[in-house]
Amino acid sequence: QVTLVESGGGLVQAGGSLTLSCAASGDTFSRSVAAWFRQAPGKKREFVAAVVGNGPITYYADSVKGRFTISRTSAKDTVHLQMNNLKPEDTAVYVCAAARGVAYTRHVADFGSWGQGTQVTVSS
Repeated sequence: QVTLVESGGGLVQAGGSLTLSCAASGDTFSRSVAAWFRQAPGKKREFVAAVVGNGPITYYADSVKGRFTISRTSAKDTVHLQMNNLKPEDTAVYVCAAARGVAYTRHVADFGSWGQGTQVTVSS
């Protein structure tokens, strides 16, 4: 089992930047697909970005492509989400997740480990 703890959320004006971090404990995290999801009030949880394996293999939702960057430390125990040019529609609780036993996925049901989430609020 992997334990995930997010940090770095907050309030920012539109056009600003934030960096989220997800610290993991558990020896299987380095072999997991690590991802960020977000959930706005009244909406379903949606995929934001994922990083796979040892290399810079990353995937993004169309809505954040070109603005957000997901990365993994060389020790593979922390995942970051750099968010630039934030928009009010990016406001949500951002949650870190890990999936084992898959090469890549963006489906909520495939992720067995979840953090508690961190709030990101973008004002217009």
